[in-house]
Amino acid sequence: MSDLAMYDVVEKEKKQYIVVKIGGEHYGIDISYIDNIVRMSKITRVPKAPSYYRGVINLRGEVVPVMSLRRRMNLDDDEFTDASRIIILKLDGGGLMGVIVDEVKEVLSLSEDDIEAPSSTLKSKNSFINGVGKNGDELISIFEISSIIGENDAS
Repeated sequence: MSDLAMYDVVEKEKKQYIVVKIGGEHYGIDISYIDNIVRMSKITRVPKAPSYYRGVINLRGEVVPVMSLRRRMNLDDDEFTDASRIIILKLDGGGLMGVIVDEVKEVLSLSEDDIEAPSSTLKSKNSFINGVGKNGDELISIFEISSIIGENDAS
């Protein structure tokens, strides 16, 4: 196999995404960001936090901030059901952050060919989406985790 042919094989490597449901839409979160998925638990409110922060939870003795993705994306407020979950994300600085989703659907493998970059109208500096994945007839918006977490907003 030539070096070029080997490069093509590597290029088509698939990444895994956790597909979650928020409202009526499906979103993908790169599995490399995910530390844990936990059932809804008691969230302790934190005074003067931005409205999209629901508060903090105790996860195995560690205090973890929890954010509402619905509020962060200016959607209707959260409706907690038995399917609601908190996805614990690993942050670049080594900390953890929880995000609330309506439901965890599946784990999906997508190659770069399965994901299209968002159009320039969607790709603003405030965009939480860095691509749209195609899984058969279904479209899955891929989250840009750093935009959602908004390290600069976390103060």
